[in-house]
Amino acid sequence: MSQSPRCALLADRHLALSDGIRGLLEATFGVVVMVADEPSLFETIDRMRVELAVVDISIGHGNGSNIISRLREQFCDLKLIVISVHDEPSVRSAVLRAGADAFVLKRAIATDLIPALDALTGTAER
Repeated sequence: MSQSPRCALLADRHLALSDGIRGLLEATFGVVVMVADEPSLFETIDRMRVELAVVDISIGHGNGSNIISRLREQFCDLKLIVISVHDEPSVRSAVLRAGADAFVLKRAIATDLIPALDALTGTAER
């Protein structure tokens, strides 16, 4: 019986940045799916066995914390990293209160995403 490859999802509208993040995720996950809108985010997580979602807080059209709350309610076992260009402490606190496991600023992706990923997935031995 073969085990399915681990699956991560990246939800971001910015293709150039998404490609870089995808490369980082591929070091840990066998499958990395990219989506660029809120409906695709929910559909893909529901359809596939997504273990981790990296979600740009601005993927939706409203309050990003609401998307995080909905994700947490519908997919309670999903590991969830929120990324954002907004570095206000209020944004970080809101998404963590809403249920995100980690928050990473987009400008710090290169240095902060891997440690957050390792902490959530137990892959620090890489």
